[in-house]
Amino acid sequence: MNGKEKIISAIAKSDIGGVPVDFGGTAQTGIHISCIASLREYLGLDIHPIKVVEPYQMLGEIENDLKDILGIDTMHISAGGTMFGFKNENWKEWKTPWGQTVLVPGMFNTTMDEKGDVFIYPEGDTSVMPSAKMPASSFFFDAIARQGCFDENNPNPYDNTEEFSIITDEEVDYWKNMALDLKGSDKAVIANLIVTGFGDVAMVPGVNLKNPKGIRDITEWYMSTLIRPEYIHQVFEIQSDIAIENLKILAPILNEVIDGIYISGTDFGTQNSTFCDEETYRTLYLPYYKKVNDWIHAHTNWKTFMHSCGAIKSLIPAIIDSGFDLLNPVQCSATGMDPVELKKEFGQDIVFWGGGIDTQKTLPFGTPEEVTKEVLYRCEVFSKNGGFVFSSIHNIQAGTPVENIVAMFNAVKEFNEKRKVS
Repeated sequence: MNGKEKIISAIAKSDIGGVPVDFGGTAQTGIHISCIASLREYLGLDIHPIKVVEPYQMLGEIENDLKDILGIDTMHISAGGTMFGFKNENWKEWKTPWGQTVLVPGMFNTTMDEKGDVFIYPEGDTSVMPSAKMPASSFFFDAIARQGCFDENNPNPYDNTEEFSIITDEEVDYWKNMALDLKGSDKAVIANLIVTGFGDVAMVPGVNLKNPKGIRDITEWYMSTLIRPEYIHQVFEIQSDIAIENLKILAPILNEVIDGIYISGTDFGTQNSTFCDEETYRTLYLPYYKKVNDWIHAHTNWKTFMHSCGAIKSLIPAIIDSGFDLLNPVQCSATGMDPVELKKEFGQDIVFWGGGIDTQKTLPFGTPEEVTKEVLYRCEVFSKNGGFVFSSIHNIQAGTPVENIVAMFNAVKEFNEKRKVS
């Protein structure tokens, strides 16, 4: 059974005796470039600069030789762009503040101030204000608030949707070539095709825009969900309409090669609670997620993927009603997110994609033995009757000991070998 078959079986709730593995299939199941370099060296693979495929979080490319050793069953495809509005092309070397030489896109242009903070620019244009900052001694970028003036009494929803557009003929050709390349893939293909993270605060600041208009400050945005709900509805309606039009173009091209589609990275939870109650989610967010998910399920074979960190147990019924098939990252360390209870209550209705190891405590700060114990337990709980794809709880962060990362992958292999997964 190859990777694609394992993932498809798990999604179908078939018990294959083990668990498939995703790392690098999405921008929330990735590995930091420093950790990829450490893994390659530890495992005796060729040492060379790692490509930064997602510069906002500084996630690295997991090449096929590393995927094969680690037993990864997925691959990621996207339009080839970055969150900063430039494409992953024309690679060049760049030395990170922590001294690692990596490969970055040609328009990855930065400056550094006297404190050692690194600034990056939308579309690589250093003549405008930077849109994100990597603080000194940090390992990834944070968005910079660049909100200008807006009419508080009559805001224009098109200002908050200027980054969304119908794909071009050039992009259509790109996807046609991608479809040809993907035919016969032995790994499950997870795609990021459209921008439908309604209210995703990673997207709200518009880090890809030189001069973002509208409500771009995160605090102001959250306040708007309470004091300007009609405005938020208008933004989401425009965004979802554009998404559907793009899906109408892309679905005939990619239907036969994609297994899952990334729909939302909007976080609805904190460590201890949710950002909104279930009624607000159902009123403000559900109609637009359901609109997109229903279209996908009516016209393709794709499964839809939702990412939300935090204590979101109370929202899972509404997430299921929104039409989502796959839920990530399953933050078991958050309040109320006990894996046994989650599997018991929701395991028949949604696939848990993640939850395999705590990336806030156990993986970065535990011992290899503690990592092994937690991975084996989570696999045992979540894999019962299928419906589980192993991944960590969000990306593997910089500074995580390589021995712990290897222990995590070895524990999954141990679990699968005991259950004779083929």
